[in-house]
Amino acid sequence: MAAQTGPTVVDPDLSVRTVVSGLVTPSTMAFLSPNDFLVLEKNTGNVKRVVDGTAQGVVLDLAVNSASERGLLGIALHPDFPDDPGVYLYWSCAAPPPDASNPFIPRRERCAETPEAGADSANILAVPLLGNRVDRFEWTGSALVFDHNLLMLRSFQHDGAPEPPGQNDSAQPARGNHDGGAIEFGADGKLYVPVGDLGRRGQMQNLPLGPTPPTADDQFGGPAPDDAHLSGVILRVNDDGATPSDNPFFDVGAQIGGEVGANIQRVFAYGLRNTFGIAVDPVSGDLWDQQNADDAFDELNRVEPGMNGGWIQAMGPVSRVAQFKQIELALPPSGGLAGAQLQQIRWPATNIADSPQQALSRLFVLPGSRYSDPEFSWKFAVPPAAIGFLSSGGLGPQYANDLFVGAATPLTAGGHLFHFNLTGNRRMIAVDDRRLQDRVADNNAKHDITESESLLFGSGFGVSTDIETGPNGNLFVVSLSTGTIFEIFRK
Repeated sequence: MAAQTGPTVVDPDLSVRTVVSGLVTPSTMAFLSPNDFLVLEKNTGNVKRVVDGTAQGVVLDLAVNSASERGLLGIALHPDFPDDPGVYLYWSCAAPPPDASNPFIPRRERCAETPEAGADSANILAVPLLGNRVDRFEWTGSALVFDHNLLMLRSFQHDGAPEPPGQNDSAQPARGNHDGGAIEFGADGKLYVPVGDLGRRGQMQNLPLGPTPPTADDQFGGPAPDDAHLSGVILRVNDDGATPSDNPFFDVGAQIGGEVGANIQRVFAYGLRNTFGIAVDPVSGDLWDQQNADDAFDELNRVEPGMNGGWIQAMGPVSRVAQFKQIELALPPSGGLAGAQLQQIRWPATNIADSPQQALSRLFVLPGSRYSDPEFSWKFAVPPAAIGFLSSGGLGPQYANDLFVGAATPLTAGGHLFHFNLTGNRRMIAVDDRRLQDRVADNNAKHDITESESLLFGSGFGVSTDIETGPNGNLFVVSLSTGTIFEIFRK
């Protein structure tokens, strides 16, 4: 495989080559062995096997809804793979759309227990209420065979319903974004499942009484996190889907009881907007994530058990909440529109607090929760997508165990790769640029890398939806927008 034009890296001792191209919206990958991996296609629902750089064929085809950010989104191999052949997938199932006479109520409550075959759909309403799911499949050596379902999660987003009244959101369009899905097994052997906010505005979004109290969150109730409203969280479950008893809110959920209590027991962190990437530090075992804002203060977080990320009351350091509010009121897509909506008309950006103290006082506090400022943020959205640690010295000792961050759009440096060192105790981002001592890149506009110049590792990667360390120690980058998997290697 020869080096080619396209993505480039800053370090002259490194280069980039194409591993495989011609994929359709590849979202994530998992190595079965050296030069042998599975890759997921978001929009087709296909899981393909690639051996020695050549796609061998489809080992599983799921009927997905691919509208917006839905589709085939995440893969994680069991920690004991291949002795345990479990392969876990996060994906969005399709369903017949609602009856035209009532487009605000889906035809089905949930996906079929056993995944259905058939055509994919890009119809934004063609999902059940609970249409995002996590399933365990088993690898036979040539195919993925369904074993059982672990979780079914909210996917339907059509909130401008006449019921409940008084929401003033009849102009709210249907959406299919903020689904999360970048699942990972932790160093503890537990499965971590990030779920975006899905447009919800309830307790997990730090609105204890919902967006318009005393009115219900939406046409399905809320604001408590029952099955129809659990979102904006990272869940932690056992490999069979059961809830670990050492989860941070296990006892709290037991006291609450019922469906809501059971969901709270699964929660590892909440107050999150959306993540396209989580990663486990190969040294400390800590979980990290990135969070996408709307216009202001995209984040990198070290996710401690019981973390409350602060959304929707704050993004970025809570000390910057006035800037957060100012930017969200000013910039499209939220600002510049009537009400400045933060993608959700029923809770406009005008509601954001005017001081850090006010923001913190409004948080939904589960006993044992802890608000945490991000370890790094950008004043204006970059925005980030996939994150991954290089768990090897394959690119040189200066990169071993460091954190790499991809782009959610090619508008920033053609699709940036940023590189971060961690401090010796692995708890913070280490910085050399004096401008970054506050761990905020004060850039000048969206897609601007001012104050991130020293972080820029590569350009031209497009939308990076997965970053993995290969068995050979090199860094692999999945580019959804170019249909390519790239390999960064030492010359």
